[in-house]
Amino acid sequence: MREVPAVVGSDAAGQPMADRSRITRRSLLGLLAVTGLTACGGGEPESRIEPSGSPASRREVATDAYVFGYPMVLIDAIRNRALGSVPVNRFQHSSGIPDAGQRTVVRVDLDNLYSVAWLDLRKEPVLFAVPEIQDRRWVMQVIDAWSNTAHTPRNRQPQVPPDETPPYTYAVTGPGWSGTLPPGVVELPVTTSDAWLYGRIEVRGSADVPAVRAIQAQLRLAPLSAWNTRAATESGSIPDPGDWSESVGQGPVAQMSARAFFERLCELMVDNPPTPADEPAMRRFGTIGIRPGGLPEGVSTGELDAGVDAAKKKMAAYVDPGSVRRDGWVLDMGVGRYGTNYLLRASTAEQGLGANLPEAVVYPALFEQADDDGVPLEFTLRFPPGQAPPAETFWSLTAYGAEGYLVQNPAGIQTVGHTAAPEFAADGALEIAVQATDPGSRVPRSNWLPIPEQGQFSLILRVYDPEPRVLDGRWFPPPLVP
Repeated sequence: MREVPAVVGSDAAGQPMADRSRITRRSLLGLLAVTGLTACGGGEPESRIEPSGSPASRREVATDAYVFGYPMVLIDAIRNRALGSVPVNRFQHSSGIPDAGQRTVVRVDLDNLYSVAWLDLRKEPVLFAVPEIQDRRWVMQVIDAWSNTAHTPRNRQPQVPPDETPPYTYAVTGPGWSGTLPPGVVELPVTTSDAWLYGRIEVRGSADVPAVRAIQAQLRLAPLSAWNTRAATESGSIPDPGDWSESVGQGPVAQMSARAFFERLCELMVDNPPTPADEPAMRRFGTIGIRPGGLPEGVSTGELDAGVDAAKKKMAAYVDPGSVRRDGWVLDMGVGRYGTNYLLRASTAEQGLGANLPEAVVYPALFEQADDDGVPLEFTLRFPPGQAPPAETFWSLTAYGAEGYLVQNPAGIQTVGHTAAPEFAADGALEIAVQATDPGSRVPRSNWLPIPEQGQFSLILRVYDPEPRVLDGRWFPPPLVP
């Protein structure tokens, strides 16, 4: 699943000098929010209107408004960092599988190479084309500015007419657009002016990287007016795995003052409006000035700070009551499209921005202790006959250390199930040894997943294109037993 870089300035920074003299206070604070800087001098201004309600109620509104806006402000910080190395409406491709020693992306995915792009839909649609990709999983996820998955064309469901043949061409259209698309182009409407194209192409180990890179080179992306020009084929490489993930955006957002955060949220909502379902929440937020094009009013800086602190604690402690918890595993089927579940949306953005819809992939996760009072433990994950992960394409099981990074080990094994098919027992059962020490000849090499010798570790089981029995709850991973 995941993670993105130094944040660039807002559009105002690029205006001619004559326009710069008209930068408003709101624009200046928005620029400061994006760059992670803080204003110097006399401190932040207090409200210019009479406060409404009690201090406690205003703090509560600020808490809920922070939770509501966190995903969009986080995506904005990630976007601005990425735009330091690539312009909007241009693909960036990952060029290799992350090394086990990387310490940028937590719970990194080793099954795919990524092709990402930041879309600006204000003036016109942005088109992209996927070439013929044989015998390999791909998905082109379109995410709106609030972190909702709007569309997921993929190899099993390309979202094209039944008789359509590759290359498949799509047009991501923004709010209010009306016009004519070229013949054969499938429209993918989005309700926000900013969008994130988050593409993944299956990679089967390091030796397979050149084959995937050749596919990436055939992807096309450009605004409608430039679709038949060279711009549609231009792309770049992602300079660092963190250039498109939540971890790089979290720093700048965390460094924002509460008032600067809300200033930026109000600014972003002008082109990326809330949905009609958000209207009750927006009425509440409006009591302290949080609205498209607004700014915090009727609330003190201390109340905003207290509200933001409370919001961060709520997000960190949140466990979705709709998630399934069984045999040590946790699986949340509500990710991807959040509706008005703002706390789930914010928590997911903080922990794994870009999570796809369950019908595309599910991510059961397990957290366990690797030792018993310093003595390394040896675990077994046994899938009974007929109960191996039911994926219509493939599955993988990956181990991570206490901080969420890959487990370095002499065998160089970080994941099982995908690149090297595990061996099944004679009765059809599948057993995986989950332990730090080499189990030797008693366990096939493809059935061993190393973990740390001590401390906490986690497992993520990725089931790509899960069968219906996963989605309806009839299948669930078995317990990890010592």
